[in-house]
Amino acid sequence: MKRSLAGWIFAAPALLVIGVFFVLPVLAALVLSFSDFDLYALADWGNLRFVGFGNYVELLQMPIFWKSLGNTFYFVLIGVPLSIAVSLGAALLLHAPATRFRAFFRTALFAPVVTTLVAVAVIWRYLFHTSYGLVNWALGHIGLAPIDWLGDPRWAMPTIILLAVWKNFGYNMVIFLAGLQAIPQDLYEAARIDGANRWRQFLHITLPMLGPVLMVVGVITVSGYFQLFAEPYVMTRGDPLQSTVSVLYFMFEEGFRWWNLGRASAVAFLLFLIILAATSLMMRVGRSKGLV
Repeated sequence: MKRSLAGWIFAAPALLVIGVFFVLPVLAALVLSFSDFDLYALADWGNLRFVGFGNYVELLQMPIFWKSLGNTFYFVLIGVPLSIAVSLGAALLLHAPATRFRAFFRTALFAPVVTTLVAVAVIWRYLFHTSYGLVNWALGHIGLAPIDWLGDPRWAMPTIILLAVWKNFGYNMVIFLAGLQAIPQDLYEAARIDGANRWRQFLHITLPMLGPVLMVVGVITVSGYFQLFAEPYVMTRGDPLQSTVSVLYFMFEEGFRWWNLGRASAVAFLLFLIILAATSLMMRVGRSKGLV
């Protein structure tokens, strides 16, 4: 009993901080999602009304919500596999025995993770500028016409995906490096003796042994990529033709541009349910494959 009481006493400060700065705001947002809380209610609480599931029903009837949801799924379905593939490829190169200056390359490849996203997005916006961007300048030197990377609906989201992959792959790379270092080298030696080439070693040893790590990286990356906001906010403002409006960007517009805070809270909880469903499905598949 005394040990239990001592444990609660030591945990109380952390639980208090979590309760004040996480649990209470989440509960308040949940309550707001069932109301029509807007600028008028902010000025006078007498204008606040309970609307039940009205905000959720309105969202499901709004084309812009479905547009933002489609853009977000496009970003996740393309960006997550690409990010994981680049991260794993970089980890394999850094883990190779013949690689020199490993510490330098690990630091250099991890550097984008710790840089400020807004500053990086501004730089990338200039790199992909139609008239004087470095990317179009390079394309011109090989005889290709300039591309309106951020002004063409066909290219805007792929450009943002490239930025997100470049910005985030270093974090997953470090996790993959730790997983690769945990694989016993005896397995590779036995495979070489049996005549397996590098590709077969990768398919039959590296990938199966990295299964739990791949699951963890996949869940982290999916949950993070669903929360796309800063990149389109800085680079495109949701344009062109709303091709880069994400669910979080739509929530920001509803809450802090139009001051429909009740509807914005409903967007937040719908996104939470989507992320919960996606990660739960991944965990269920991983559990069936013995990865969890």
